[in-house]
Amino acid sequence: MSSSFASLSLTQLRTLDVLLELRNLSHAALRLDSSQSVLSRQLANLREAFGDPLLVRQGREFVLTEQAQALVTPLKQVIVDLEALSSPDRFRPENCSRTFSLAASDYVAEYILPLLMERLDEVAPKVAVDYVTWQPRRFDLLAGGGLDLATTMLDDAPPEFHGRILGEDRPVCVMRRFHPLSGKTLEGNDYLAWKHVSISGGGDKDSFIDRYLQQGGHSRDVRLYVPFYAAAMRVVSNSDMLVTLPEHIAVQMSELYPVEWSTLPFIEQRHRYWVIWHQRTQHAPAHRWFRNLVYEVWQESNFGISRFTSKSNAEH
Repeated sequence: MSSSFASLSLTQLRTLDVLLELRNLSHAALRLDSSQSVLSRQLANLREAFGDPLLVRQGREFVLTEQAQALVTPLKQVIVDLEALSSPDRFRPENCSRTFSLAASDYVAEYILPLLMERLDEVAPKVAVDYVTWQPRRFDLLAGGGLDLATTMLDDAPPEFHGRILGEDRPVCVMRRFHPLSGKTLEGNDYLAWKHVSISGGGDKDSFIDRYLQQGGHSRDVRLYVPFYAAAMRVVSNSDMLVTLPEHIAVQMSELYPVEWSTLPFIEQRHRYWVIWHQRTQHAPAHRWFRNLVYEVWQESNFGISRFTSKSNAEH
C-alpha cells in the first residue's frame, strides 16, 4: 500500500473511488449522500494528499490525470481489503445498503432477476442491484470494478478470476412450429440450408458453431444479430429462420412461443454456465454473501439449469 493510501481513512478512499468513477461532483454527491461543497473540499484534501490534481476540467467535464487513472484499479482493491479487515465476521445482510452490479442476459433478467429481488427484499431490504447486459469477454469490467458479478458461458474461468459452475447444457436449434425441419434429426446440410438469427447479448451463445463450420470451409447465413431473446423468438416464430440456443432456454421458450427445437448431433459442444468475479472481491464478506445468494436463487429456480454435476458446487 502506498504512503498516500496509508494516510487516508477508509471513508476518504471510498469518496475518492466514487469521484474517479463518476467524474462529476453533483453525481458523486448524490451517490455519497453528501453535498457538492463538501465534496469539493474533500477533493482538495485528496489532491494535496496525492500531490496531483486527480480530476481536471476539460470543457464541461472532468477527466482523470495519469496518476488518477493508475489509481482506479488498486484503489478498489485497497477498499475491499480494508473492509474485510475492519469487519471480517460482522457482516449482516439486513444492514447492508450497498449496490451490487450484476451482468447477465435478458433471459436471466426476465426469469431469474425477479426471484433474486424477491429474496433480497426478505433478507437484505437495503441492498440495490444495478443490472446490465453482459458482453462477451468484458472481463476488464470485473477487474476494474465496473461490475461485481457476471453469469456467462465459459469453458473455464480465466486467470485472476474466480467462478462457480451453475451447470452444463447443450446447444439446440429452435424453429417455428411446422417448419420444414420439424421433427428431423438435423445434419450439417439441413442446418446450413436456412437463414439464421444470432443472439449477441448476454454472453457467447454460438460462436463455437461458426468455428466448427469454418473448419470444414462452411459458414451460416446469419441475417439478424439481436441482443435479446424475446426479439429473436418473435422473428423465428414468424419466419423460416433458425436460432441456436442452450437447451434449457429452448425448453422454456417453447412454452412461451409457437416454436420447437431439434438437437444438433453433428456438433459436440457442452455449455458450462458460470457465475464469475475478480480476485479483488474474493475475500470481501459482502461480495461473498451476494454471489452465494445469486447461486442459490439460480439453482432453486425452475428457469435455471437442473442438470449439473456434483462438482458444480465448488468455487474455483
